[in-house]
Amino acid sequence: MNALAKIAEMETALTPLGAEMVAALGVEAQVAYGELNLVTTRDRIIEVLTTLRDRFGFQQLIDLCGVDYPDRAERFEVVYHLLSLTRNARVRVKLTTDEVQPVPSAIPVYPAADWFEREAFDMYGMLFSGHPDLRRLLTDYGFQGHPLRKDFPMTGYVEVRYDEEQKRVVYEPVKLAQEYRNFDFLSPWEGAEYPAPVLPGDEKAGAK
Repeated sequence: MNALAKIAEMETALTPLGAEMVAALGVEAQVAYGELNLVTTRDRIIEVLTTLRDRFGFQQLIDLCGVDYPDRAERFEVVYHLLSLTRNARVRVKLTTDEVQPVPSAIPVYPAADWFEREAFDMYGMLFSGHPDLRRLLTDYGFQGHPLRKDFPMTGYVEVRYDEEQKRVVYEPVKLAQEYRNFDFLSPWEGAEYPAPVLPGDEKAGAK
């Protein structure tokens, strides 16, 4: 067995705990970078999280984040990172969704999901049903769009500045100031046509 085959075998092999969780939950599983990934669906996420907490001892939600794949029918992945202090183990739970279909809020299982879900809503536009206060967390009031989507422009849509005359902060469409210049990329040793004379001594070039 070559090195690549050994790595592939290690990446797909489940630990006894992983195999037990997969059998109990009936979900798809894979091992990536030494960490178990469980793939579930929106309608089962609360059941899966509750089982992982109560039966398998994953007491802490370390993070809840999003990933954007614009070419997919369901472009978003919601990713839950769980930690078991008693087992010294981690597990990652993933599901897919889009801009319209809400994901049940994980707050009833992990209250720490509150601000994580607000951040995912703010940055990606993911919806979480049952969230008690689903509003923007990191962007400013009246912000348009979701900055971590792949189709969001790097410059944003508006820029903010303080107007000294109005004595307040104003929002304006982004303006990209660009100084246009004509660049001459020819080497002076290869016959660039400059107005003569350019450099002191060039006038001697035509002297016989």
